[in-house]
Amino acid sequence: MQIDIRKRKIGLNFRDNGFAEIWLWAPEATEVGFKILKTNNLLPMLRQDSGYWFLKTNRIKPADDYAFILSGAVLKKNKEETKTRADPASAFQRTGLEAASTAFALNAFEWTDKNWTGIPLEEYIIYELHTGTFSFEGNFNGIINKLDYLVDLGITAIEIMPVSQFPGERNWGYDGVFPFAVQNSYGGPEALQNLVDKCHEKGLAVILDVVYNHFGPEGNYFSDFGPYFTEKHHTPWGAAINFDDYNSEGVRTFFIENALMWLRDFHIDALRLDAVHAIKDFSMKHILVELKDHTVKLSSITGRTHHLIVELDLNDNKFINSRKKGGYGMDAQWIDEFHHALRVTTGQEKTGYYSDFNGLEDLAKSYNHAYVYDGQYSPHRKKNFGNRTDNPGEQFVVFSQNHDQVGNRMLGERSSVLVSSEMLKVMAGAVFCAPFLPMIFMGEEWAETNPFQFFISHSDIKLVEAVRKGRKAEFSAFHVVGELPDPQAAQTFNNAKLDWSKPLSGKHQTMLKFYKKLIEIRKSNHALATLDRASTLAIAITEKSTLLLNRESKSQKLLCLMNFSPTEQTLSIETSGSDWFLLLNSADIEYGGPNLHHPQISANNEIRIAAESLLIFSR
Repeated sequence: MQIDIRKRKIGLNFRDNGFAEIWLWAPEATEVGFKILKTNNLLPMLRQDSGYWFLKTNRIKPADDYAFILSGAVLKKNKEETKTRADPASAFQRTGLEAASTAFALNAFEWTDKNWTGIPLEEYIIYELHTGTFSFEGNFNGIINKLDYLVDLGITAIEIMPVSQFPGERNWGYDGVFPFAVQNSYGGPEALQNLVDKCHEKGLAVILDVVYNHFGPEGNYFSDFGPYFTEKHHTPWGAAINFDDYNSEGVRTFFIENALMWLRDFHIDALRLDAVHAIKDFSMKHILVELKDHTVKLSSITGRTHHLIVELDLNDNKFINSRKKGGYGMDAQWIDEFHHALRVTTGQEKTGYYSDFNGLEDLAKSYNHAYVYDGQYSPHRKKNFGNRTDNPGEQFVVFSQNHDQVGNRMLGERSSVLVSSEMLKVMAGAVFCAPFLPMIFMGEEWAETNPFQFFISHSDIKLVEAVRKGRKAEFSAFHVVGELPDPQAAQTFNNAKLDWSKPLSGKHQTMLKFYKKLIEIRKSNHALATLDRASTLAIAITEKSTLLLNRESKSQKLLCLMNFSPTEQTLSIETSGSDWFLLLNSADIEYGGPNLHHPQISANNEIRIAAESLLIFSR
C-alpha cells in the first residue's frame, strides 16, 4: 500500500464526502468482514494487493463501535475458524482492550494553531510528565489546567509519556497494545488534540513518547492479522517486531503511518522513540531512515518542523548523524551516561550499571565529549563500548532524573529523598549549564518527595504475577533493602501522583524559585543558550570534588563552579577576577542556602565556594 503523506490511509478514516474508508493488513486471512455493532451490519471487505483488505461505506458514523471478523490459515492453526478482533490501527478504544473499536474522525477537530510552526530544537527546555500522575484529574484536561504554571516555570516543550491504549487505567504507557489509539481514561483522541492545540497557544512544543520496539502483552492479538513478529530477532520482551523478515513491508508501513498520524493529525512537534536499540532491522534501508524520510516529506507539506528524538543505549552517533553523513538522521538522543556520572558524583551508590562510572572525571568527560564510553572497556558490559562523537549539543538530551531512573529504583525514590536540598540545586545546575538540551522530570522543580514507582492494572492474574517476579529479579543487581511495592496495587499508582500543595510554601516553594531563576539564566545568557560544544571545557578537580565548567559564545563567557563535596572549598581560577559578575549562588539564603556573603573572585584569582553549591559567573 502506498503511503499518502497528506492523510492517514491505514485503519478507518472518514472522508469529507461522509464515507469511511477502511484499510486492513491481514495477508493470511481468507475472508474479512467489517461489523458495525450498533446495527449488527456485517460488510464484506475486498482483497487488495500486498495483503490488504479494503471497504468504503457510509453506513458507519463517528462514535459507532466496530470490529473485524477474520478467517484464515493463521486462525485455523489456533483451532478457531473465525475471530472477532478490534482494529490494529484503531484511533479510539472507548471501552479499553475489548474486541471492538470506536470510529473516530481524525480530521474533525477545529485547530486554532494555524500560525504555529514549532520552535528550534536548541530552544527546547523539556518537562517530562506522566498524564495519569501529573495532575489530580489524571487526564489531558489536568495537563491543560497546569500549562500556565509550566510557561511561568520557563518550560518550552512538554514530553508526554506514552498514551497508546493500555490495559486498565494505571500504566507507565509502555504496555500499550493499540499504537494508534489514545488512552480512553486520559480522555481519548479529541482530548489529546485539544491539549496540543492549547500547548501551541501558550507557545509550548509537544513531544510524544512512542514505542516501536514491542507491543504490550495483554490484549495483543496482532499475530492473528499477520506476521507482526519474527523469531529471527529477540528483545527483552520476546520475539522482535518484524521489520526485516518475511512479509515485513506491512509492518513497516504500519509504524510509519503511526508516526505520521501523530505529527500530522495531532500536530505533535516531536516524537521520542523508546529504546531504539531494541528495534532490530537489517534491511538495506533501516526503518528509522525510512521514518525520517517520510517525516521530512511531511514537514515540506505542513511547513512545520518535526523532530525525532531517540532513547538509545548505544553510544553510536550513526543514529543521530545526518543522512548525508550516512546516518539514520535522528534529530537527538538521550544521554543516560551524563545522568549516571552525575549521580555517582553526588555520592550515590555504584551498583548495577552505575558501577561503570567514576563520578567527577566521567561527568567532566560527558560535558566535553557527550559520551563517557567512547571505545574503552566497560566492566559492567564486559566489552569495549561506544565511539566518539562531534555532533552538536542540541542533539543530546540530559537530565538528573527521568521516569526510568526514578521509577526503575525498587522504591521509586526521587533525588529529593536521596541527597540534600543543597545537592539538588547543584544537580539542577549541572543539567542547565550543560551544552545540551535540558530535561526535568515532573515535580523535580519543587523537590517532590512522592515516589514514582512502576505501576500496572492488568486483568490477567498470571501476567500480574509474572510482572511481580520480574521486578524482583530486576533489582537483584542493585542489592537494595526493603519491600518491593506491588505494581498492581492502586496505592502504588496513587502514591506517584504529584502533590501540588507542596510548591505553595516552605522549602518546596524555595526550590521552585531556584529552578525558575536557573531556567531564566539559561534562556537569557547567550553562552548558555548557545549549545556550542567546541566552546565548552569542563575541568574536574577531583581532590576537592569540584568541577569548573567554562561556557563561551561570541559575546559572553560564563564560569560555572560546582562543589559536590560536604565542605567549603577554595579554588584557584585561571583568569582575572575583576570583571566577572555573579549570576547565581545556589547557597544564597534567597534559595534556602547557608551563605550570607557575596562570593567574589579575589585579586589573586581565588574563590571560596560553599559546600554542595553552584556558582555561575559571567563576563
